Order: sequence, then structure tokens, then C-alpha cells
Amino acid sequence: MAVSESSDRRTFIGGSDARIVMGSAEDKLIRLWREKRGEIEPENLSNVLVVQLGSVTEDLNRRWFERSTGHSIKDVQRRIHHPVHKWMAATLDGIVEQTGAVFEAKFMLPWTFSEEMAAEKHMAQLQHNMWITNARSAILSIITGGGKWVEMTIHADPLYQHLLLTAEKKFWRCVQNGEPPRLFGVEPPRPRLEAFRVVDMNTSNSWAELASIYQRTREAYQEHEAAKSDLKKLIPEDAKEALGHGIRAKRSKSGAVSFELADREAANAQLQ
Repeated sequence: MAVSESSDRRTFIGGSDARIVMGSAEDKLIRLWREKRGEIEPENLSNVLVVQLGSVTEDLNRRWFERSTGHSIKDVQRRIHHPVHKWMAATLDGIVEQTGAVFEAKFMLPWTFSEEMAAEKHMAQLQHNMWITNARSAILSIITGGGKWVEMTIHADPLYQHLLLTAEKKFWRCVQNGEPPRLFGVEPPRPRLEAFRVVDMNTSNSWAELASIYQRTREAYQEHEAAKSDLKKLIPEDAKEALGHGIRAKRSKSGAVSFELADREAANAQLQ
């Protein structure tokens, strides 16, 4: 069911609220707490140009994503409440029909844009919305003021979602009992970003030195790994350790075999 912007947001914590709850700005946290308690009206963002640009480009963002990927977006502006924690909700930009991923459309200024920064900035909102919808991934679809479109896939992080739920529970308890909230202080997880660049390292001296070592030792390494594999086959099944010719093999309780260099004289004395 579509929800109008005039709906009372005081009755739940949404994705944009999660950013503040998990953020580092105490003044914004206190303001959100007062809004949820009905002590002050929500901040008027109608005169904030960047916010309005995000609003007016949302439909374009969605259509551009569909055109570029061949996927379709459903449940646009649908509000979903958590099945257990009814005070948790998400007003979705949409769900990718083919994959079930949460879709989030954003507008960002080009001189402040980087994929890492964008993922970190919106991580709490994305993880919140994935938790609400039980989605395993989210698509962050970004249009920048420089005329660039970027698509990022963010995966659900169970540990961060647990901390997010804990922080939101504490905040909501403060809303109910009137106790001012405190910053929770959790670093967002580093996102797994899709690699997309081809980099020329010919000008790097360190790369040249290490590349030379790699080429020189590659054949020896392959011979080393083959010998280690064959040595493991020679160790009797009931042997805890095997010694000989300067090599010591040890079998762990789990059955894994490791090798180390052994002093030959000490090894001979132990065998005798």
C-alpha cells in the first residue's frame, strides 16, 4: 500500500532514522528523539536543494536502473513493518522483482562522491531495510550531479544488523520513557564493492621488484607444494608426528598436517 508523505512518522523508526541512530551526530540524535516524542515538528527540508534533487530524480533513477539492467522494480513507496518489532518500518524505493534485493535511489553531488563513502553513508539505512524485508542484498542506485550513474550491490551483514537492532531498541525505549538517548558508536562494515578498473602498474618500482620475485620463485613454489602433498601421503594414518631428513610433520586433532623445518641432529636423537 502506498503511503503519503503526511503519514505520521512518529510511530516507527524508518531507514532514514536508522542513519541517525547509528551515526555520530549527537545533536541530530536528540532532535530525532524529540521528533518521535512529538515535542517538535520534523525538520522542513522543502528548501534544501540537494534533498529536493534526490526527490525529483527518484523516478528517473528507477527508470534508468530498469533500462540499464533489464530488471524491474516493484513495491515502489510501499511501507512494510517488521513482523515482530512493529515500531520498525521501511518505506521502500522499491524491490528488484527478479532478485528480491532492496532498491534504494540516491542523488549525490559529484565533488563529494566516492563508492566507499556512499556505501558507508547509507549502510545503516540499507541494512535496516534489508532486515525489515528479510532481503539478502540491496541495490544502491546513485545519480550524481556530474551526470554519472552508479549501481552498487550491498550484502546483508548479520552482525551489523544485530547491533543495529540493539541500537534501535535502546533508542525506541528512550522515546517511550523520555530518557535522552546516547550515541551507540558502531562503525559501519566495509562494503564489498565490485571491482571494475584495470590498472597499469608498469610505473611502480615495488610492483616490478615483487613481480620479478614471483616469476623467479613460481616454479619452485609449485614444486614445493607438490612435494608437500606427496609427503602427506607417506605419513601413516596413526602417526601423530613424522620426522626425517630435516622435516617435521605434525598432525592436529582435526587431522590437518603441517610441516616445519627440524634440526637434523635433534630429530635423529629423538628417533633413537
